[in-house]
Amino acid sequence: MDNMSEKGPLIAPATHAPATHAPATHATTGTCQHVQRCAKGRPVGKLLFTAAAAALVYFGCYNAPHGLPIVVNKKTELCLTPACVHAASEILYNLSPDYKELDPCNDFEELVCGGWRDRHDLRADQGDAFTGTIMSENSQLLLRHILEAPYPKDSAHSYFSPMQLQTVAKPADEENFDKMKAAYDACLNEDKIKSIGAEPLLQVLEEIKKTYSVATSDSHAIKDTVLLLAKYGVTALVSTGTGADDTDPDTVVVSVGAPWSFGLPSKERYEDDKLVEKYRGVVVEVLSALFPDQDKASFAGVVDLEKKLAAASPSEEDREDVTKYYNPMSIDEAAAIAPEIELKALLAGQAPTDSQIDRVIVMSPNYLKDLSTIFAATHQETLQNYFVWKAVQSFSSYVDADAIKPYKRFVNVLSGKDPDSAPERWRTCVGHVDSGLGWILSRFFVEKAFSADAKKFGDTIITDIKTEFTKKLNAATWMDKDTTKKAVEKVHNIVQKIGYPTKSPDIMDPPTLEDYYQSVNVSSDAFFRNALAMRRFAVDDEWSALGKPVDRDQWGMTVPTVNAYYNPPGNEIVFPAGIMQVPVFDVNVPAYMSYGAFGSVAGHELSHAFDSTGRHYDQNGNYTDWWSKATIDAFKEKTSCFVSQYENFTVPGPDGKALHVNGRLTLGENIADAGGLSAAFQAWKRRAHEKANKDLPGLEHFSQEQLFFVSYSNWWCGKTRKDTAINRIYTDPHAPKWARILGTMANSREFRESFKCKAKEPTCQLW
Repeated sequence: MDNMSEKGPLIAPATHAPATHAPATHATTGTCQHVQRCAKGRPVGKLLFTAAAAALVYFGCYNAPHGLPIVVNKKTELCLTPACVHAASEILYNLSPDYKELDPCNDFEELVCGGWRDRHDLRADQGDAFTGTIMSENSQLLLRHILEAPYPKDSAHSYFSPMQLQTVAKPADEENFDKMKAAYDACLNEDKIKSIGAEPLLQVLEEIKKTYSVATSDSHAIKDTVLLLAKYGVTALVSTGTGADDTDPDTVVVSVGAPWSFGLPSKERYEDDKLVEKYRGVVVEVLSALFPDQDKASFAGVVDLEKKLAAASPSEEDREDVTKYYNPMSIDEAAAIAPEIELKALLAGQAPTDSQIDRVIVMSPNYLKDLSTIFAATHQETLQNYFVWKAVQSFSSYVDADAIKPYKRFVNVLSGKDPDSAPERWRTCVGHVDSGLGWILSRFFVEKAFSADAKKFGDTIITDIKTEFTKKLNAATWMDKDTTKKAVEKVHNIVQKIGYPTKSPDIMDPPTLEDYYQSVNVSSDAFFRNALAMRRFAVDDEWSALGKPVDRDQWGMTVPTVNAYYNPPGNEIVFPAGIMQVPVFDVNVPAYMSYGAFGSVAGHELSHAFDSTGRHYDQNGNYTDWWSKATIDAFKEKTSCFVSQYENFTVPGPDGKALHVNGRLTLGENIADAGGLSAAFQAWKRRAHEKANKDLPGLEHFSQEQLFFVSYSNWWCGKTRKDTAINRIYTDPHAPKWARILGTMANSREFRESFKCKAKEPTCQLW
């Protein structure tokens, strides 16, 4: 929804999708922790969520925020259930104090989100936050309660199978729980982590220095060291991975390309001389503290090497463009581009022993060509220090030592955070478990937070949106008939995954999960070692797919994740249970709220199937030219409007000058926002015609149609620090969240008609 990268997520992912996959697009949300106050200042808090509160609202005793009296329109049927009262209070809580005076046609973002900003401050450890953040933190809190409580004996899975009774003392579900809890407890043990200090990190660093020894002239040292780091999940010099072949989506293929990052957030940041020198100082300070006997001057060259690598790497736009990154070659052709990295041996060292790699996707051939030139101009000692520094950066979060603190402070400052800030430890540890043993944690999350009714309602919304999007395709006069027919077939073929996986693995089957994580050995007192074991498992799991057909049952996100994505080669849209939570999704409130928020997420992901990347994939997920030239030309003409529109949005740059949104980098997401919102609106209107929705109390200022758009926009209410906003302009394929409200509303005919704007024509329109 917001920012992800398998051409699916609405939200920006922390990491990118596998290299061979088209970028995914995702979405994120959050819920507010708040206390409403009456006009006289009395806190009502939990009262809002009770039936008693509903009665107070009905009789006009409760005043909405800003002292606005609730007026009950007796001609309209109100929903006065606790869920509806809660939902109404959330909307009122988010609205600007001046929402009745603001012109929605010109300043809808302030109208909808002004109250949210007034009532939310960023913590010292946050670079930004929005509704999705709060949703994520609510899920984290639930996961914390799961992890810090005893094993739930009353769980539906607390059983012994006949085989287990004969072989083990505990059922598989409890064994899984114990493994997960051990990983969490080890992470929480800050005293132990601090007492150990940098020792476990230094052991890894010494292994790296031994593998790439300056004292010897081993011709295989570069390959051996890149391979050593890759097995720990650390990318150095080149990024390698596996995934579905874009032109043969049932076949797993290997890809190789430039790393996604080099040290600073983007290649553009290396052009900021002041920032580079600050970064250089940090590198020298940290490495000097870890290796006090080494000459400090030798560490400075690491940043110069990174700068060269970053300059040689592709732009973010090209990384997201399948026409640029899909370059299939024979393994011999690819290996000849940069012989120093010994690509054949490097890939063989990561692949299963019985696999044969004959063909690879080279995602950035020019980068590989430049590597040879860069190697020739780089001293061995600098390259060794570079390898060491990559490990320090990657493992810094697992260490509590004075030597590492300058780097942690630098990373915080780079995002505008307080230098010494850190999330509460339990939050860090919940994330640690989710990233390493996520399917076990997901199993317990589902039992607490996702119902059969929720899955059924989610399926209904998505199916409705498919129907409406098909209508849009048929109505698109700029598409020729043959292309339209194939596009409609593609919609029918889209696989929708909702809630949680029941295959690969079936997370609700404890023995399956136990077997899945069998190789991950964890201990309740070895945090660093646990982290390496989890990383090694993730790497091995990815490479184990080689030589097998693509497993279309796999998911790319764990269940508690507040996001969603579209996967082009799989032609699938995926919605983890984490995003199907209040306030984005609720089976117990009027449908215009869930269609406005979650429905727009669903429409967004579906729209990615026909955006600037998704359009290249046919109804079976094959990367191929299946659009006619005339249709492609018309598409480019229409989408150029979106590019120009979003490039007019700016954030303050590092030098105080305006930094413009990259209209081409964000094009796919902006197309998806517009198409998703429109399809969701039409889907809701059709359902509302069959079954009328009730009104929410206290919101008589808005029609139900208008509340649909309020619900959509509430999802993007947020705050961002200046430095975080700058970094995202360079790296994020999504526009800033406030721009996703303003731009998407400007592109919605339905919005303009609902709010009776003078201009009814959308600024830009594709579907």
